[in-house]
This record gives sequence, structure tokens and C-alpha cells, in this order.
Amino acid sequence: MKIEIRIAGFGGQGVVLAGQILGKAAVIDGKNAVQTQAYGAEARGSAAKSEVIISDGIIGFPLIRKCDILIAMTQEAVDKNIKDLKENGTLIVDSSNVISVPETKATVIEVPATQIAEASCGEKLCANMIMLGALIKTTRIVGEKPMRTAIESSVPTKVTAENLLAFEKALTC
Repeated sequence: MKIEIRIAGFGGQGVVLAGQILGKAAVIDGKNAVQTQAYGAEARGSAAKSEVIISDGIIGFPLIRKCDILIAMTQEAVDKNIKDLKENGTLIVDSSNVISVPETKATVIEVPATQIAEASCGEKLCANMIMLGALIKTTRIVGEKPMRTAIESSVPTKVTAENLLAFEKALTC
């Protein structure tokens, strides 16, 4: 098994953190993982992406050419990255921010992550955890317990409860 995931959005949405958590959870779950990231010069508001490769075997090349799963948190993220999604892949979009999903043969999953985050956590910054929860609920690429452990060890203690709540909320939606 080898799955290549790209998480895309803009700086400030926690795209890079989400990728780091997913990669860490995969390792905790006994798999091999590599995570890379790219973002604009601005700290917030510019395009950002995080890529994670999860495999049962050796990962020989750390970059993604065509992803199996694209998680898009903004319209720009969908528009810029859809070309890199495999035809039979999975597209998970934050329908709070993505107005138009391009024609695709991929499986499309729409999750109103930003709306759910604001309603359940009072904070749209938890939308990245909603998207991770939707990914795990849909694909089961890593276990729920390793994800919880990775979240707990990756976010500041003062926001751990909110992030876990957001992740849990997505699992039950």
C-alpha cells in the first residue's frame, strides 16, 4: 500500500500542521511516511500545501507527482491542484470555501469544515482537524487512535481539546 496525499489551502489554515500530524500518525500506526511542504513568502494568505506519502514499504522518492487524495481547503487550492489528482482519486473539499468543484472522475467528498469548526469549536482554525477527520473517516489510511496521539503531541496544550473535538466531530458527521 502506498498513498500520496496533498493538502492545499492558504497560509494560516493549518495546512502544514495537518500534513505533519498525518505523517506522524502514520508512523505511530506502524507505517512509513514522508511529509513535505511549500508555502508563499507571506505568513498568512498565500498558497500553501503539504504533501504526505504513506506506505507499508520503502518510500524511494519524497515528492508527489500525481496524488491519490487531494484535500482542498479553498477554491484556489482546488483550481491549482486538481490537475495533479489521479483520475480514480479522492477529492475532499471544504465546501464552506469551495464554491465550484471542477468536473472530475475522482470521488468527491464535500465537508463544510470551516462551518463545522466555527460551530463546534467557536474557531475556524480547527477546520484543518475537521478535514483530517473526514480523511480518516473516509479512507481509514491510519487509525483513529494514532491520529489522536499525533494531534495531542503536535498542538499546544491550550488548544489540544479544541483540536481533538474538531477531529472527533468529523468522525461522527
